[in-house]
Amino acid sequence: MEHISKIADNLGLKAEHVLPYGHYKAKISLDSIADGKTDKGKLVVVTGITPTPAGEGKTTTAIGLTQGMGRLGHNVTVNLREPTLGPIFGIKGGGTGGGNARIVPEDEINIHFTGDAHAVASAHNLLAALVDNVVFRNAIPDFDASGIHWTRVTDASDRGLRQVIAGVGGSGYGPLREARFDIVSASEIMAILALADGPDDLRERISRIVVGATRSGEPVTVAQLGVEGALMTLLHQTVMPNLVQTLEGQPCLVHAGPFGNIAHGCSSILADKLALGYADYVITEAGFASDLGFEKFMHIKTRQSGLLPKAAVLVASARALKWHGRAPRRDLDKPDVDRVIRGGPNLAHHVGIVTSFGLPCVVAINRFGTDSPEELAAVKRIALEAGATAAVECDGYAQGGAGAEELAQAVVDATEADSSITYAYPLEATAQEKALALAQKIYGATEVTWSTQATSQLRYFESQGWGNLPICMAKTHLSISHDPSRRNRPQGYTFPVNDLRASVGAGFLYALAGRIETLPGLPTRPRALEMDVAPDGEVIGILN
Repeated sequence: MEHISKIADNLGLKAEHVLPYGHYKAKISLDSIADGKTDKGKLVVVTGITPTPAGEGKTTTAIGLTQGMGRLGHNVTVNLREPTLGPIFGIKGGGTGGGNARIVPEDEINIHFTGDAHAVASAHNLLAALVDNVVFRNAIPDFDASGIHWTRVTDASDRGLRQVIAGVGGSGYGPLREARFDIVSASEIMAILALADGPDDLRERISRIVVGATRSGEPVTVAQLGVEGALMTLLHQTVMPNLVQTLEGQPCLVHAGPFGNIAHGCSSILADKLALGYADYVITEAGFASDLGFEKFMHIKTRQSGLLPKAAVLVASARALKWHGRAPRRDLDKPDVDRVIRGGPNLAHHVGIVTSFGLPCVVAINRFGTDSPEELAAVKRIALEAGATAAVECDGYAQGGAGAEELAQAVVDATEADSSITYAYPLEATAQEKALALAQKIYGATEVTWSTQATSQLRYFESQGWGNLPICMAKTHLSISHDPSRRNRPQGYTFPVNDLRASVGAGFLYALAGRIETLPGLPTRPRALEMDVAPDGEVIGILN
């Protein structure tokens, strides 16, 4: 690894704007954005087809693409979300790429990093304690335990905390109530951090957070509690993006980590603004598939930031298409062109989602050692017939940047084309109209049903003036639909909205479709069982 000061210098950052955390990572002062522009570079968003147990390698491809662009002589950065501890120790493992397409130092990025996630968790739980104290002290008339909406969070995957009874112990321990925990990356404060455009905006958004309602239905906000200053004391350092590097020395900004199937699943607007002022190309990743992270990237992040992408990269693999073609998991490494073709509609649908927003779509075919030439040719044919601008094999895992040069050139070429962004719905549409547009244009459904609870919540939100906020759909990542068992390209079904919550500070309505857990549980064999610290101090077992 190069010293972080050299990575910063190569990007063009002034030394006084770089706040090192050791030798290989740093926070970057927001004054650096004022020194640069936000329109020098071209923004490219990386998304993928529907995730499978085979793994698509989206982060690995984004990093490999960045390294490939570096080999072509371009000034490029990659902007990624901060990994979440729960999945790292649970089922997913590290979030820093794989093989020869990685960002480093991996152990530090994956575990603790610069403390941003801990600061978010501390602020979130401090707010929960302050809310409970207001109720306990009867500080706001008509606001009791039944009206508290604000949950607590944890950074561990812990199904035992999904539903709890809080305040047990008697009159001195209250308020007694049924409560729950969410994962830190599902916190509204994490979403706000990713969407804020500076400290003042962060403070303003935090003040708008709705923590509950009085018995008469009046919302209770952070501003009413007067605690935004206390929360800012924990968060004021988190607004600064974090700088690290790829294995081949390209800069990487890792900042904020909202979940992709619960929140909007994108790294921060501030990191993009910073990078676009210094690099010619900025590669950023949206969580999960194009029906989740990419859709939210466009409707929430792009609309709020005004930073428009020039192209999108859609990651696919022959193995993933075989899964969607109903191949058993044990057979994914066996050549089977027929199964690839049967799973092709999933890829075609995701290409259609990307192009429906007016962006050129480059399909990155993440190559595995067991792929046959016939399978790879079939994936390419499916992508091009669906309307992709290009479909290119990528072998960043095995070869690093050398395995992604062709993909890098295809992306550079795609960004040269004129593009005009279109959206699935206008901002002024009602929540029902927005949900229907997403269901029909993105999820392949014919209609949307609203539960009694969701309908009641919507009426209340509309009465408060929140009805026209964008929809952030919380649904499974394992299917285009709400049902994880529906592989490939489900069509002609009814899409259910079961519940609706308002993230007023983040600026969206948070709809839950199907069964969705906001706190993951641990698998039968957690990744934590494979992790340890070697005698030389190296953390082992993080990488997949």
